[in-house]
Amino acid sequence: MRAVGLVPNRDRPAAHALAHRATQWLRGHGIEIRIPRAEAVASGLAEYAVPEADFVQGLDLVVSLGGDGTMLHTAALVFPAEVPILGVNAGNLGYLNAFEANDLEVALAMVRDEAHSISLRVVLKCVVESTGSAGGQWHGLNEVVLEKLSAGRMVRLAVAINDEPFTSYAADGVVVATPTGSTAYSFSLRGPIVSPTANVLLLTPISPHMLFDRSLVLSGDETIDFTVTADRPVSVNIDGRPVGELATGDRVRCTAAAQRISIVAAPDTAFHQILKAKFELPDR
Repeated sequence: MRAVGLVPNRDRPAAHALAHRATQWLRGHGIEIRIPRAEAVASGLAEYAVPEADFVQGLDLVVSLGGDGTMLHTAALVFPAEVPILGVNAGNLGYLNAFEANDLEVALAMVRDEAHSISLRVVLKCVVESTGSAGGQWHGLNEVVLEKLSAGRMVRLAVAINDEPFTSYAADGVVVATPTGSTAYSFSLRGPIVSPTANVLLLTPISPHMLFDRSLVLSGDETIDFTVTADRPVSVNIDGRPVGELATGDRVRCTAAAQRISIVAAPDTAFHQILKAKFELPDR
């Protein structure tokens, strides 16, 4: 392990403290350290600052120090580079992070000694056909959300699966989630929890005004197309980041990206046991 990037949450003192602990450990083992400029300045580690555009190239590992939002930000910085991400929780639930703050040095040593496991995660690819700011190609580790902008006015979206018309949704919006995102917004909509390494996509409506209100679990090889059919603006959010609005006739195509994101996991850690610990489920 020659070069490691750190991405601490800019607004959490606990993440700043973790960043200082990580730099001390990495420096003691002769490992190069890089931190995106804004995060480095916020953590008081400006000597390791690099521009975001130069951050990931040549790194062997990127360490996310924060909660789930920091992990999603880190994934956006890393993808599509094939650099594994180590998540260390400095937030609340921290479902995306395999390690807690007390495990930081142990986790770094585990990766250095190649004693870790890698969990390959589906990344969502969205191509937006629009003349507005949402137009273009976007990627997300968790989900894309197409949602109403005006209170009391539902959106109408025509849906096609594998280029075949499926139905039209009259709803507050829809969520297309990856297995990783099945425990995020989709979960709050009563969508299913899916093993994070599964090759599937989830389609879940938000407060549908129609009889059909169930989630669909589709193969990762399938495509989902949405067309805005009503004269009502629709917001587009990728992993919680607003990217623009859609107008009548605009289209969104969602597929699983060809490339995956690599998440560092502790060896022999079962998904259902992580689920049990994070949600504090009893044995019986």
